[in-house]
Amino acid sequence: MHLTGKEDTAISKETLINEEIREREVRLIDENGAQLGIVPIEEAQSLSLQKNLDLVLIAPQAKPPVCKIMDYGKYRYELQKKEKEAKKKQKTTEVKEVQLSTFIEEHDLQVKANNAIKFLKDGNKVKVRLRFRGRERSNVAAGEKTMEMFRVATQEYANVDKAPLLEGRFLTMILGPKADK
Repeated sequence: MHLTGKEDTAISKETLINEEIREREVRLIDENGAQLGIVPIEEAQSLSLQKNLDLVLIAPQAKPPVCKIMDYGKYRYELQKKEKEAKKKQKTTEVKEVQLSTFIEEHDLQVKANNAIKFLKDGNKVKVRLRFRGRERSNVAAGEKTMEMFRVATQEYANVDKAPLLEGRFLTMILGPKADK
């Protein structure tokens, strides 16, 4: 089960196997985990050939470096499986967006707040944008009041990650989920 250098360099550039190992002597571990002591690299390579397995450099920084006799294909497969499991367990947070208008009715504001609460319960952040149209830009206080009403409506489920900030013709606020909800 010896692999050529081309097959494993695409998967893992840092793991050296068989003839790629350029050390004079290594600490050798056999396929069952038993330590065979410090041996010359030629002896370690011939032992791995006799057992029809690969010699894998598992601890290059150690003095002397540690090599193990194993099936490299199986080892690589196990590493890929562990990486997949780690990716599955990662939690990705998305930023959902809710748009408001300056003079939104109370019922409409409550509907948008309920949608934002749904997003927050799912563990996502919510970006609340209020767009000023035409002459509304001169009445920023009304927009800030609407944002405050929205914040109060979602305060049980949200923390304010970024306070309302005027950016051009938009007033933007970012809400994050509370840890205990």
